[in-house]
Amino acid sequence: MANDTAPVLIDIDQSVARITLNRPEKRNALNDAIIGGLKKALRKADSDESVRVIVISGAGKDFCSGADLSSLQKISQASVSENVDDARALMELFTLIREVQVPVVAAVHGRALAGGCGLACACDLIVASRSARFGYPEVKIGFVPAMVMAILRRNVSEKRAFELVTRGAEIYADEAMQIGLVNKVFNDDSFTADVDAYVSVFATMSRSAIALTKRLLYQMDGMALREALESGVDVNVIARMSEDCQKGISAFLNRAQP
Repeated sequence: MANDTAPVLIDIDQSVARITLNRPEKRNALNDAIIGGLKKALRKADSDESVRVIVISGAGKDFCSGADLSSLQKISQASVSENVDDARALMELFTLIREVQVPVVAAVHGRALAGGCGLACACDLIVASRSARFGYPEVKIGFVPAMVMAILRRNVSEKRAFELVTRGAEIYADEAMQIGLVNKVFNDDSFTADVDAYVSVFATMSRSAIALTKRLLYQMDGMALREALESGVDVNVIARMSEDCQKGISAFLNRAQP
Protein backbone atom coordinates (compact mmCIF):
# COMPACT_ATOMS: atom_id res chain seq x y z
CA MET A 1 0.00 0.00 0.00
CA ALA A 2 1.88 3.02 -1.29
CA ASN A 3 0.08 5.79 0.62
CA ASP A 4 -1.36 4.83 4.00
CA THR A 5 -3.08 8.23 4.30
CA ALA A 6 -5.09 7.85 1.08
CA PRO A 7 -8.88 7.58 1.52
CA VAL A 8 -8.84 4.19 -0.22
CA LEU A 9 -5.99 1.68 -0.08
CA ILE A 10 -5.35 -1.24 -2.42
CA ASP A 11 -3.02 -4.16 -1.90
CA ILE A 12 -2.71 -6.92 -4.50
CA ASP A 13 -1.25 -10.11 -3.06
CA GLN A 14 -1.10 -12.94 -5.59
CA SER A 15 -4.73 -13.61 -6.60
CA VAL A 16 -6.44 -11.33 -4.04
CA ALA A 17 -6.91 -7.57 -4.34
CA ARG A 18 -7.72 -6.06 -0.94
CA ILE A 19 -9.38 -2.65 -1.07
CA THR A 20 -9.70 -0.79 2.23
CA LEU A 21 -11.87 2.24 3.02
CA ASN A 22 -9.41 4.36 4.99
CA ARG A 23 -11.30 6.99 6.98
CA PRO A 24 -11.54 5.20 10.33
CA GLU A 25 -11.91 8.46 12.24
CA LYS A 26 -15.10 9.11 10.20
CA ARG A 27 -16.29 5.47 10.35
CA ASN A 28 -15.29 5.26 6.65
CA ALA A 29 -18.17 7.53 5.69
CA LEU A 30 -18.71 8.00 1.98
CA ASN A 31 -17.54 11.22 0.36
CA ASP A 32 -16.20 12.20 -3.07
CA ALA A 33 -12.69 10.99 -2.23
CA ILE A 34 -13.87 7.58 -1.04
CA ILE A 35 -16.16 7.06 -4.03
CA GLY A 36 -13.48 8.19 -6.50
CA GLY A 37 -10.84 6.09 -4.76
CA LEU A 38 -13.03 2.99 -4.86
CA LYS A 39 -13.61 3.39 -8.59
CA LYS A 40 -9.89 3.78 -9.25
CA ALA A 41 -8.99 0.77 -7.08
CA LEU A 42 -11.65 -1.44 -8.67
CA ARG A 43 -10.46 -0.59 -12.17
CA LYS A 44 -6.84 -1.26 -11.19
CA ALA A 45 -7.71 -4.66 -9.73
CA ASP A 46 -9.91 -5.55 -12.71
CA SER A 47 -7.09 -4.82 -15.16
CA ASP A 48 -4.65 -7.11 -13.33
CA GLU A 49 -4.86 -10.60 -14.88
CA SER A 50 -3.44 -12.18 -11.70
CA VAL A 51 -6.42 -11.04 -9.61
CA ARG A 52 -9.15 -13.62 -9.05
CA VAL A 53 -11.15 -11.91 -6.30
CA ILE A 54 -11.53 -8.44 -4.76
CA VAL A 55 -12.20 -7.94 -1.05
CA ILE A 56 -13.55 -4.60 0.20
CA SER A 57 -13.27 -3.83 3.92
CA GLY A 58 -13.14 -0.85 6.24
CA ALA A 59 -10.29 0.37 8.44
CA GLY A 60 -11.00 0.79 12.14
CA LYS A 61 -14.18 -0.25 13.93
CA ASP A 62 -16.71 -0.02 11.08
CA PHE A 63 -17.14 -1.05 7.47
CA CYS A 64 -18.91 2.13 6.33
CA SER A 65 -21.45 4.40 8.05
CA GLY A 66 -22.92 6.01 4.91
CA ALA A 67 -22.62 9.71 4.09
CA ASP A 68 -20.78 11.93 6.57
CA LEU A 69 -21.90 15.32 7.90
CA SER A 70 -20.03 17.33 5.27
CA SER A 71 -21.63 15.26 2.50
CA LEU A 72 -25.09 15.82 3.99
CA GLN A 73 -24.42 19.57 4.17
CA LYS A 74 -23.33 19.48 0.53
CA ILE A 75 -26.60 17.76 -0.42
CA SER A 76 -28.72 20.30 1.44
CA GLN A 77 -27.02 23.28 -0.23
CA ALA A 78 -26.51 21.91 -3.76
CA SER A 79 -28.50 22.77 -6.87
CA VAL A 80 -30.58 20.17 -8.71
CA SER A 81 -27.86 19.57 -11.31
CA GLU A 82 -25.18 19.28 -8.62
CA ASN A 83 -27.26 16.75 -6.73
CA VAL A 84 -27.83 14.77 -9.94
CA ASP A 85 -24.07 14.65 -10.59
CA ASP A 86 -23.40 13.62 -6.99
CA ALA A 87 -26.00 10.84 -7.07
CA ARG A 88 -24.76 9.58 -10.41
CA ALA A 89 -21.22 9.26 -9.03
CA LEU A 90 -22.52 6.77 -6.47
CA MET A 91 -24.62 5.00 -9.10
CA GLU A 92 -21.52 4.60 -11.27
CA LEU A 93 -19.69 2.97 -8.36
CA PHE A 94 -22.48 0.44 -7.84
CA THR A 95 -22.66 -0.43 -11.54
CA LEU A 96 -18.87 -0.67 -11.78
CA ILE A 97 -18.84 -3.37 -9.08
CA ARG A 98 -21.11 -5.49 -11.28
CA GLU A 99 -19.03 -4.77 -14.38
CA VAL A 100 -15.77 -5.89 -12.76
CA GLN A 101 -14.93 -9.34 -14.12
CA VAL A 102 -13.99 -11.05 -10.84
CA PRO A 103 -16.08 -11.56 -7.68
CA VAL A 104 -16.20 -8.56 -5.35
CA VAL A 105 -16.61 -9.54 -1.70
CA ALA A 106 -17.66 -7.13 1.06
CA ALA A 107 -15.98 -8.15 4.33
CA VAL A 108 -18.16 -6.36 6.88
CA HIS A 109 -17.28 -5.76 10.50
CA GLY A 110 -18.86 -3.17 12.76
CA ARG A 111 -21.57 -1.12 11.09
CA ALA A 112 -22.64 -0.99 7.45
CA LEU A 113 -25.32 1.68 7.36
CA ALA A 114 -27.22 3.65 4.71
CA GLY A 115 -24.94 4.05 1.67
CA GLY A 116 -22.43 1.82 3.44
CA CYS A 117 -25.00 -0.96 3.58
CA GLY A 118 -25.77 -0.22 -0.05
CA LEU A 119 -22.08 -0.55 -0.91
CA ALA A 120 -21.93 -3.94 0.79
CA CYS A 121 -25.09 -5.12 -0.99
CA ALA A 122 -23.72 -3.93 -4.34
CA CYS A 123 -20.87 -6.43 -3.96
CA ASP A 124 -21.31 -9.92 -5.35
CA LEU A 125 -20.89 -11.55 -1.95
CA ILE A 126 -21.06 -10.38 1.68
CA VAL A 127 -19.24 -12.04 4.56
CA ALA A 128 -19.71 -10.54 8.01
CA SER A 129 -18.36 -10.77 11.52
CA ARG A 130 -20.98 -11.96 14.00
CA SER A 131 -21.20 -8.55 15.70
CA ALA A 132 -21.63 -6.66 12.42
CA ARG A 133 -24.78 -4.57 11.97
CA PHE A 134 -26.66 -3.58 8.83
CA GLY A 135 -29.31 -0.93 8.32
CA TYR A 136 -30.93 1.82 6.24
CA PRO A 137 -31.65 4.70 8.66
CA GLU A 138 -32.24 7.31 5.93
CA VAL A 139 -35.95 7.73 6.72
CA LYS A 140 -35.03 9.04 10.17
CA ILE A 141 -33.75 12.26 8.58
CA GLY A 142 -36.45 12.44 5.90
CA PHE A 143 -34.23 10.97 3.21
CA VAL A 144 -34.94 8.06 0.84
CA PRO A 145 -32.50 5.16 0.30
CA ALA A 146 -33.30 5.39 -3.39
CA MET A 147 -30.41 3.84 -5.32
CA VAL A 148 -29.46 1.37 -2.61
CA MET A 149 -33.08 0.19 -2.55
CA ALA A 150 -32.73 -1.02 -6.15
CA ILE A 151 -29.86 -3.23 -5.01
CA LEU A 152 -31.50 -4.31 -1.75
CA ARG A 153 -34.62 -5.45 -3.63
CA ARG A 154 -32.43 -7.84 -5.62
CA ASN A 155 -31.00 -9.32 -2.42
CA VAL A 156 -34.02 -9.93 -0.20
CA SER A 157 -37.79 -10.39 -0.42
CA GLU A 158 -40.13 -7.46 -0.97
CA LYS A 159 -41.47 -7.64 2.59
CA ARG A 160 -37.98 -7.69 4.12
CA ALA A 161 -36.83 -4.83 1.91
CA PHE A 162 -39.86 -2.74 2.90
CA GLU A 163 -39.21 -3.41 6.57
CA LEU A 164 -35.53 -2.44 6.36
CA VAL A 165 -36.01 0.81 4.46
CA THR A 166 -39.13 2.10 6.30
CA ARG A 167 -38.35 1.22 9.92
CA GLY A 168 -34.73 2.35 9.83
CA ALA A 169 -33.69 -0.33 12.32
CA GLU A 170 -30.33 -2.10 12.43
CA ILE A 171 -30.06 -5.88 12.25
CA TYR A 172 -27.17 -8.10 13.29
CA ALA A 173 -25.24 -10.37 10.96
CA ASP A 174 -27.05 -13.60 11.87
CA GLU A 175 -30.44 -12.10 11.02
CA ALA A 176 -28.98 -10.56 7.87
CA MET A 177 -27.87 -14.03 6.78
CA GLN A 178 -31.29 -15.50 7.58
CA ILE A 179 -33.00 -13.06 5.21
CA GLY A 180 -30.45 -13.56 2.42
CA LEU A 181 -28.56 -10.30 2.79
CA VAL A 182 -25.31 -11.98 3.92
CA ASN A 183 -23.65 -15.12 2.55
CA LYS A 184 -21.52 -16.16 5.54
CA VAL A 185 -21.12 -15.09 9.17
CA PHE A 186 -17.80 -15.70 10.93
CA ASN A 187 -16.81 -15.27 14.57
CA ASP A 188 -15.22 -11.95 15.41
CA ASP A 189 -11.99 -13.42 16.77
CA SER A 190 -11.26 -15.43 13.61
CA PHE A 191 -12.86 -13.09 11.06
CA THR A 192 -9.74 -12.14 9.07
CA ALA A 193 -8.51 -15.72 8.76
CA ASP A 194 -11.99 -16.98 7.87
CA VAL A 195 -12.38 -14.34 5.15
CA ASP A 196 -9.00 -15.30 3.69
CA ALA A 197 -10.03 -18.97 3.63
CA TYR A 198 -13.42 -18.14 2.09
CA VAL A 199 -11.98 -16.13 -0.82
CA SER A 200 -9.02 -18.46 -1.41
CA VAL A 201 -11.22 -20.82 -3.45
CA PHE A 202 -11.36 -18.27 -6.29
CA ALA A 203 -7.61 -18.65 -6.85
CA THR A 204 -8.32 -22.13 -8.26
CA MET A 205 -11.15 -21.05 -10.55
CA SER A 206 -11.04 -20.06 -14.21
CA ARG A 207 -11.01 -16.26 -14.47
CA SER A 208 -12.77 -16.33 -17.84
CA ALA A 209 -15.48 -18.72 -16.62
CA ILE A 210 -16.15 -16.58 -13.54
CA ALA A 211 -16.30 -13.43 -15.69
CA LEU A 212 -18.80 -14.98 -18.11
CA THR A 213 -20.87 -16.39 -15.25
CA LYS A 214 -21.02 -13.08 -13.41
CA ARG A 215 -21.97 -11.10 -16.50
CA LEU A 216 -24.69 -13.53 -17.54
CA LEU A 217 -26.20 -13.81 -14.06
CA TYR A 218 -26.72 -10.05 -13.83
CA GLN A 219 -27.84 -9.70 -17.44
CA MET A 220 -30.68 -12.12 -16.68
CA ASP A 221 -32.31 -9.63 -14.30
CA GLY A 222 -35.65 -8.73 -15.81
CA MET A 223 -35.37 -11.12 -18.76
CA ALA A 224 -38.19 -13.43 -19.75
CA LEU A 225 -37.35 -17.14 -19.52
CA ARG A 226 -36.82 -17.66 -23.25
CA GLU A 227 -34.63 -14.56 -23.54
CA ALA A 228 -32.57 -15.71 -20.55
CA LEU A 229 -32.14 -19.16 -22.08
CA GLU A 230 -31.09 -17.64 -25.42
CA SER A 231 -28.47 -15.58 -23.61
CA GLY A 232 -27.39 -18.78 -21.89
CA VAL A 233 -26.91 -20.45 -25.28
CA ASP A 234 -24.60 -17.64 -26.42
CA VAL A 235 -22.48 -17.77 -23.28
CA ASN A 236 -22.45 -21.57 -23.32
CA VAL A 237 -20.88 -21.52 -26.79
CA ILE A 238 -18.35 -18.85 -25.84
CA ALA A 239 -17.34 -20.83 -22.75
CA ARG A 240 -16.91 -24.03 -24.75
CA MET A 241 -14.43 -22.30 -27.06
CA SER A 242 -12.37 -20.71 -24.28
CA GLU A 243 -8.84 -21.87 -23.53
CA ASP A 244 -9.71 -22.52 -19.87
CA CYS A 245 -12.61 -24.77 -20.80
CA GLN A 246 -10.58 -26.70 -23.38
CA LYS A 247 -7.86 -27.34 -20.80
CA GLY A 248 -10.43 -28.26 -18.14
CA ILE A 249 -12.17 -30.79 -20.37
CA SER A 250 -8.85 -32.31 -21.42
CA ALA A 251 -7.73 -32.67 -17.79
CA PHE A 252 -11.07 -34.22 -16.79
CA LEU A 253 -11.00 -36.73 -19.65
CA ASN A 254 -7.42 -37.71 -18.84
CA ARG A 255 -8.39 -38.37 -15.21
CA ALA A 256 -11.39 -40.43 -16.32
CA GLN A 257 -9.27 -42.76 -18.48
CA PRO A 258 -8.94 -46.25 -16.90
